[in-house]
Parts: sequence; structure tokens; C-alpha cells
Amino acid sequence: MLNARSITKVMSTRTLFEDVSLSINAGDRLGLIGPNGAGKSTLFRILAGLETPDSGEVKSDARPVVSFVTQDDTFPEGLTVRDVVLRAATEGAERRAVPGEIEGVDLVADIALDKARFPKPVLATNASVLSGGWRKRLSIVAGLAHAGGEPDVLLLDEPTNHLDLDGLRWLEGLVINLTARSRAAVAYVTHDRDFLERVTTRVAELSAAYPGGLFTVDGNYSHFLRRKREFLDAQSQQQRTLANEVRKDLAWLSRGPKARATKAKGRIQDSHARMDSLSELRERNDAAAKGGARVDFNASGRKTRTMIVAKGVSKSLGGKALFSDVDLRLGAGDRLGLLGPNGSGKTTLIRVLTDELAPDRGTVTRSEPAPRVVVFSQQRTDFEPSTSLRDALSPLSDTVNFRGQSMHVTAWSRRFLFQDHQLQQPVGTLSGGELARIHIARIMLQPSDVLILDEPTNDLDIPTLEILEEALEDYPGALVLVTHDRAMLDRLATQVLALDGEGGAEMFVDLGQALASYDRRYKERAASQIDGSTAPKPKPAVVSKPRVKLSYNEQREYDGIESDIEKAERRVVEAEAKLGSAPVLADHARMTDACAELEAAQRARAALYARWEELESKVGGVA
Repeated sequence: MLNARSITKVMSTRTLFEDVSLSINAGDRLGLIGPNGAGKSTLFRILAGLETPDSGEVKSDARPVVSFVTQDDTFPEGLTVRDVVLRAATEGAERRAVPGEIEGVDLVADIALDKARFPKPVLATNASVLSGGWRKRLSIVAGLAHAGGEPDVLLLDEPTNHLDLDGLRWLEGLVINLTARSRAAVAYVTHDRDFLERVTTRVAELSAAYPGGLFTVDGNYSHFLRRKREFLDAQSQQQRTLANEVRKDLAWLSRGPKARATKAKGRIQDSHARMDSLSELRERNDAAAKGGARVDFNASGRKTRTMIVAKGVSKSLGGKALFSDVDLRLGAGDRLGLLGPNGSGKTTLIRVLTDELAPDRGTVTRSEPAPRVVVFSQQRTDFEPSTSLRDALSPLSDTVNFRGQSMHVTAWSRRFLFQDHQLQQPVGTLSGGELARIHIARIMLQPSDVLILDEPTNDLDIPTLEILEEALEDYPGALVLVTHDRAMLDRLATQVLALDGEGGAEMFVDLGQALASYDRRYKERAASQIDGSTAPKPKPAVVSKPRVKLSYNEQREYDGIESDIEKAERRVVEAEAKLGSAPVLADHARMTDACAELEAAQRARAALYARWEELESKVGGVA
């Protein structure tokens, strides 16, 4: 589909990557990973034709339709959800200039929205008021619509950010279905390790740790990790072996000219070549050993077994019940995972636990003296964009005090992988991962009894995520972790409180139990729909016009189309239930088949609605 050859890109005075080559083939599900700042987003922009490399080229055997969905989910002011997708479909059709495609943009937009499972009332909602998860879905389906519904290559930059469990499973199904049914290629930048494990068929890491700046492995994430370890071990051994040879070369070169007179001139050239190779190996191995930011949370040392107790806590907002009858106890060593759909009330529950909001019913009691609570907010809007990195890291002076020791802000910034020249840089120009590291640096300076992390994983690279997990494992206080990162929850949570988005809350001993319960509820909802609650959708509104007599075959089709649509609706519900079942999600082959079945059911339903509208317009509205 796409073949990038020897791509180099320099931003300002910094080389993002050099001489990188990457192919994207039909059917690929390619996960691109790498440290923050390695240039992953820029590489995708080059592949999409939105940026030009400083050297190298991107070629393809055909002229694939490429759609690039950025991580910035912003939409033009005043557009509804459907407007956004319709506009994307129209702009894409105009750009491709394919005869007859403009006329079908309404159907393309509707099919794309159907894939995103947007509730019908939401379609007329202003896109700017959507939650982060639904904004992400909207960005992705707008990208599909821009490519006519079926891109040859779909490039997604951080598509898992802000998605809840439903959204993640929807995305998994979408990616697998696209590549299985139409042999499209999907490539994505993500740091979600569970997504990489479940979906990916190839993993590529963009990093200075590898020759050519890129290391690619066929297989899922766990296979990639094994191959990566083997490669880096071999590269380290190669450095040790070459270092021994260079030491011998230096000893020989240090001998006098007479002692070297009988030696071949070529050996001197070979010696210098080995020295150059050794220097390159050292740079790559140093980059491999660099790892992520050095995270270590500053606990107060308080050993109180019970710090916060909630009994029968319930809360509603705007007339909607968020959660009810929540009971929990937090003390030193407890690690509570908080799971639930976007909008289910996780952040509100945190505010109730921290005394920012009063519960509608129930009580929240805190130990005496009150525990010190530090919150990592998912909003991350504490800094004015013009604030320098230096002031963001240390607003009061040029030094910080970490665990009783004074440290200059320059040394402190290096701990979080910032370069010295960045200290005067405005935070408004930093990446999402860099902003997240600033917030982590700030909360590390605050001794705490209770640490609350609200979506801490967004934008962080995998090395920093792994170090964050290690630091949280060692944190002796009470931890509340709100995240959709299944790998982090599975590793850390000693108990999981799941909010269902309908006012219910249930405590589980681990993530596996919580996910099993989620699967049961999903199947029960689907079964109830199949048993009769699924009704035909309202007939589309049409402009009144003179009635036209239908042909005999058209009349027969019209008389039976409502029944056909109802059957199509039931097939979609059945296919969704199959796709959401645990056995299918655990088996890539079965999941591929289930995705193809769901896609076929959705297309059949969309085609029936389009035909219904056509027949309705012929007869002038109500039959």
C-alpha cells in the first residue's frame, strides 16, 4: 500500500528520525510505538502526504485512498455530529473527484455514523459538547467518511486516548473488520499495551536504539517484546565484542611506526571503521537503556489502616443517577481501580471522596488528622500556555525540594526526559506526553496519604507507563486509579469498583472478574433487544410531493420493507452480541469473522433504509 524509503525529518535543529524505511501492506494492523518525541506523528503525516520529508520518499504501487486521523479531536464551531461526518464525506468526495460519488455522501455519512454506534438523538448535538470518548469516535468515523467509508490505508494517531471499555472494544472490532473484509491496512500510534496485544499483526518501534531508527516484528505485542529483548541483548554483546577488538587496535596503533611497518595499510582503515561502528553501537545501546521518566511518588509515611470510608454513598447530577449505595474503605496499601463508561460518574465519585462535593445520600468519613490527598487530574489545564517549562516545573524558585533534598530545576527536568534548552519553552508548544510528565513531576513534590490518578496514562509512552506502574506498586499510601488501561489495572488494582453508567456500582476482587461481569451484562442487554424491544426506526422525514404510483414489484417491496428492516435490526443486535462475547474477543480468528458478520449486517440495514427513503419519496410521504 505504502512504502517509505530512507525517510529523514529534521524539526528546527533536532533530527526526529533519519534514514527510516517502513512498508504498510494490505491487511496490516500495524502498531507504531516509541518514546515521546521520537517523531511518530510526524512520520504518519509524511505517510499521509501532509508533510514532506527532508530526504527519502513515499511510494505506492497503486494510488491508495489514505485517511489520517490526528490525536487532536477538534471540530469546526457550530457543527452537529452528523454535520461533521457529512462535511468530511463531502470534502473527501470532492478531493477524489470520482463521478457520482458526491451524490452518495449522505449514505456514506450515515453508514459511518452507524459504525460508531452514535445514539440517534446525539446526531443533532453540537460536536463541541461531546465527551472525550465520543469526540474520539467522531474523529475516527469522520476519517472513514472522508475516504468514502472504506480507506485503503487508515492512519490513527493515539486512537485509544479517552475511550472507555465500550469504545476500546468498538475500536478493536472496527480495525479487525476493516482489514479482514476489505484488505485495507490500518496503522496506529498507541501506547495501549492491551490493544497492541489483542489487535496488532505487526509492531514497529521508532527509536534511536535501532539501526535505521526502526525495529519491526510480525506478531502481537508480547511477541514483539521477546524479539526486541533478543535483538538488544545481541546488540549489547556485539558492542562488548567490538570493544575488545578496538582495544587491540588501539594497542597496535600505539606502537611505533617501525613496529607497524610490516602491517598492511588496510588494517589501519579497518581499525578506524571498527571505532566508528563502536561509537554508533554505544549511541544505540545508550538510547535503549534510557527508558522513561524517573517516577517516584512522595508518600507521607503515614501507616493509618483506614483513611477514607464511604457508606451508602449515592449521587445524581442533572437528574441522572450516577451511582448509588457505594461502600468502600481506603487505607495504607489499598489500590482501588475505578472502572466505568465515560459519563458514568467516576470523576464525580472522586470529588465526593475528596470532599469537593457532598453526596446525595450516605456518608464519607476521614481519619483524624485528615489524610493528605493529591490528585492527578485528567483535565491537565493548570498551566497558562505561555508559562515556561522552568516555571511549570518549579514556579517559586530555581530549586525544588524532593524528599528533603534540594535539587536545581535543570537536574529535576532531566529526570523527566526534558532537554536543557526546553526550560524556556512555553508549555503551550509541548506534546501531550510532555505535559503529562510535568504534572507527574508536580505531584511527586507533594507528600500524600492518598494518591488519586484520573486517567494518568493518556499520552505517556510505554517506558514511562512501565516506570509509573513500578512506582505505584511501591507507593505505601492508598491509591485510587481511574483508567481504561487494562494492562495497568490488571497489574495494580487490589480491588475494582465498576460503575455501569445507569446508577449501579459493584465491587470486584480484580479486573478479570469485573470484565466477566461486563460481558454478562452486554449479552443480557443484547438478548433483551432481540426478544422484542427492538422496534423499527422512525420513518425518514420527506418533502411532500405529488404521489407517484409504484410498480407492482415496487409496491410488494414497499409493503414488506418494514418487516425486512426489523429483521435487519435483529441481525445487527445478534452480531453485536456475538462480537462482545468473551470467547470471541479472546480468539482473533473468531473475532475477525464476527466483525465481518456485523459489518455485513450493518450495511444491509443501511441499504434497506436508503431504499425505504427512495420508495417513500416516490409515493410522497405517508403510504
